[in-house]
Amino acid sequence: MKKSILLALGFACAAGLNAQNPLAGDSKFWYTAIKGFVIAAAEKMPEANYSFRPAETVRTFGQIVGHIADDEYYFCSTVKGETKSSEVEKTVTSKADLVAQLKQAFAYCDAVYNAFDDSRAAEKVKTFFGDRTKLSMLDFNTAHMYEHYGNIVTYMRIKGLVPPSSEKEH
Repeated sequence: MKKSILLALGFACAAGLNAQNPLAGDSKFWYTAIKGFVIAAAEKMPEANYSFRPAETVRTFGQIVGHIADDEYYFCSTVKGETKSSEVEKTVTSKADLVAQLKQAFAYCDAVYNAFDDSRAAEKVKTFFGDRTKLSMLDFNTAHMYEHYGNIVTYMRIKGLVPPSSEKEH
């Protein structure tokens, strides 16, 4: 019940933001949704499964969490006009440290999404994809998280866990 009330309040707040800044508001809405699922999955996966990988050719669960954290810094610092990189994926292995690093990366991005408005959506930034709009970089950040959340879901299901997005109430 509490989750339903919080979700309704979130939708109401997002609707108000969308009225003033529909592009930025929608972008932040989807970012916030997937961020919640990624954090919940990272917290739910047992420590013993952080080193799990279904095949030698893919990342471990922990490396996926670290990869998401690293790219949060890349995408959001690009929009912010900074260069901020990290190597969480390559250097951090424990669940506690990975979850903490993930939350720090999201806090950095939260500030970028919170400060972003429609007047800046079409501004261009240089990326390894070429010159892109700031809005497209924020939206690609969200798409990237959804892509890797798909990996996370698969890993969780292989380990017999229900991913956060499939729980009864989310």
